[in-house]
Amino acid sequence: MTTDVVVIGAGVIGCDVAYELARRGRRVVVVDRGPGAGHGSTSASSACIRFNYSTFTAVAVAWEAKQLWADWERYLEGTDDGQLAHFVQTGALCLESPGQQRSKVLSFFDRAGVPYEEWDSDTVRAKLPALEPGRFWPPKPVTDEAFWDPPEGSLTAYWTPDGGFVDDPVFAAHNLMAAAVRHGADFRFRAQVTGIVRDEHEVRGVELADGTTVLAPVVVNVSGPHSGVINEMAGVLDDFSISTRPMRQEVHHLAAPPTWNHEVPGPMVADLDLGTYFRGAPAGGFLVGGAEPECDELQWLDDADRYAPTVSKEVYEAQAYRAARRLPELTVPNRPSGVVGVYDVSDDWVPIYDRTSLSGYYVAIGTSGNQFKNAPVVGQVLAAIIEASEAGQDHDRVPTRLTLPVTGLTVDLSDYSRLRPVDRTRSSFSVFA
Repeated sequence: MTTDVVVIGAGVIGCDVAYELARRGRRVVVVDRGPGAGHGSTSASSACIRFNYSTFTAVAVAWEAKQLWADWERYLEGTDDGQLAHFVQTGALCLESPGQQRSKVLSFFDRAGVPYEEWDSDTVRAKLPALEPGRFWPPKPVTDEAFWDPPEGSLTAYWTPDGGFVDDPVFAAHNLMAAAVRHGADFRFRAQVTGIVRDEHEVRGVELADGTTVLAPVVVNVSGPHSGVINEMAGVLDDFSISTRPMRQEVHHLAAPPTWNHEVPGPMVADLDLGTYFRGAPAGGFLVGGAEPECDELQWLDDADRYAPTVSKEVYEAQAYRAARRLPELTVPNRPSGVVGVYDVSDDWVPIYDRTSLSGYYVAIGTSGNQFKNAPVVGQVLAAIIEASEAGQDHDRVPTRLTLPVTGLTVDLSDYSRLRPVDRTRSSFSVFA
């Protein structure tokens, strides 16, 4: 079989890459080893929509993506059998903590046009009375006696009223798949890639476990935590300055505190002071996840397919009790409930959206649990890099620039280069990179 593009991976980002390439007139085949769109890492996403990132490009992309989530049907040019996932705007609060470079982030907000308010601790108490704005820094293990010490001082924060979440991340991926199919894309599930077909300098296609070969001059690796294995097959890792690794992660489900807003889900709260984040969910639900504080051991995996698939008591208690310190009315049941996923984490927690040394072979990898929100723009990013590269531009030497169509902001896509150095000033080195 011959086509124009093979996309490896049908998570929310792979589906958007397929959509953006298909709507530009390319014949696209998407292959995924799973049973359906969004059934891998996407299915464990908290699907938060926020804008606080460490670079202007990341802020601008997140702000553009929010506009698309908020007008999802227009972006998709239709529905998914009459239905769509929905963006729920709740607002988002970011509590202060050392190392956040808050003034830099807010300067990016000013430049991008992201609305925000700076709140002192009294405003936090007045606006969100269920929330305790005391300072607990630094984050501590629950087993540390000091974890239960009273807070010292109070925190300030900034509020972005446009933050929120997408109510069904798997269905959002399916929406993108349906939109891509309307433009002729072909999705093949339970189709595992076993080899990359290439000659000395150019990619030629992919080999599948069933013996099928799909030939194409363009292959895009969007395979999430399996991306490193696929890149090894392609033989492209020699010039990567940034590497990626699979990491196990948990998100826990609880009932929202009694005074948290139950009619409208409560806001997202980024709480690096305690090392967690949380948000409301429909029908009084509540999600809490971790922000990779230094006191916690990260669960790196040698094999993305070999991990405990159920939530653990240790991680559950660490995340839930941290949230309970911030929300004193939060009840923490004895039995944990939640989901387990595997992130594809880059060295600096910033994604790699780039070409490679193998002509025609591109990557959208290292999404590190923080790129779901940007999915509707990532397809445009890859399409821009692919089109420029195929037109003869050396993206490594002359970086592609993309003007985002809704906000009109222009971004330098070299921020996502595989060749970038690891820079401690340009990332929080956590899911909040």
